[in-house]
Amino acid sequence: MGEDRFKRAVVVGTGMMGPGIALTLARGGLEVKVAGRTPQSIERGLNSFRANLKTLLDNRLLEANEASLLEKRVSGTTAIFQEAAKSDLVVESILEDVKVKQEFFGLLEGVCSSSTVFTTNTSGIRVTEIATRLTHPERIVTTHFWNPPFLMPLVEVILGERSSEEVGRAIHNLFKKCGKTPVLVRKDAPGQVGNRLFHAIIRESAYMVQEGICTAEDVDTVIQNSFGLRFPVYGPLDHMDLVGLDLISAIQTYVAPHLCNIPNCLPIFHKKVANGELGVKTGKGFYDWSKRDADEVRRIRDEFIIRRLKERKQSQ
Repeated sequence: MGEDRFKRAVVVGTGMMGPGIALTLARGGLEVKVAGRTPQSIERGLNSFRANLKTLLDNRLLEANEASLLEKRVSGTTAIFQEAAKSDLVVESILEDVKVKQEFFGLLEGVCSSSTVFTTNTSGIRVTEIATRLTHPERIVTTHFWNPPFLMPLVEVILGERSSEEVGRAIHNLFKKCGKTPVLVRKDAPGQVGNRLFHAIIRESAYMVQEGICTAEDVDTVIQNSFGLRFPVYGPLDHMDLVGLDLISAIQTYVAPHLCNIPNCLPIFHKKVANGELGVKTGKGFYDWSKRDADEVRRIRDEFIIRRLKERKQSQ
């Protein structure tokens, strides 16, 4: 099975991730349907797709002729299962609920050819669990995109316990063709790779705020001005080998017993949720968002990513 077998795809979900995933697949040469439940959601999804396309074009990460071609390759539909039945690939990006996903893929299998490949964009649910109702679980893998998906290079391709490695490799190769940086993850662990690493940082960050070790601002300042600057070109395993595993072992022996090892969600999260402090959506979380502009924070984030992508493109 090669990536060239993928000609038509359906991306189910018109929210935060779906339009960016559709743009990615279109860059790989596929005809893509963005599927949603209502005409209104489809229009929102396509508007998001066009905005993503404009961002790439305005920042010279895309040529005008390619942008015009991509726009022709992507369209919307509310006929989710009818379009899926005609497609080689279905990418699911719906509610992060295992039962909802299980039901969706069960319905999908009832209308699709046994050769149609399914992928889920779950952020942390094991694809093995999602596939429990499928007659052909070998056809499904996780394709975890990072937000914003039209900019972030990484796609984690995760094999479930019964996923075909041939399917996994075909999807991995497809996303290389789409211009992404995919990794093939062979063990289906909760949180995959990236989110396991990220949530380890989240847990320790929130724990230090909870325990009064430092403020939220201090945590973000430390990360942004230390290892956050190195990580684009220098990973933690690079660091360990370069400074010496004997030194790392000595520091681990001293520090590890003092790190947060609570095996559940921290009390600070339960307290904030109970108080309605959900972050930007309610105006307060770790920060007071009445004093900060969320769109400005996102703009600064995306501009930084775009600069890095430009540097990569120039160095190729």
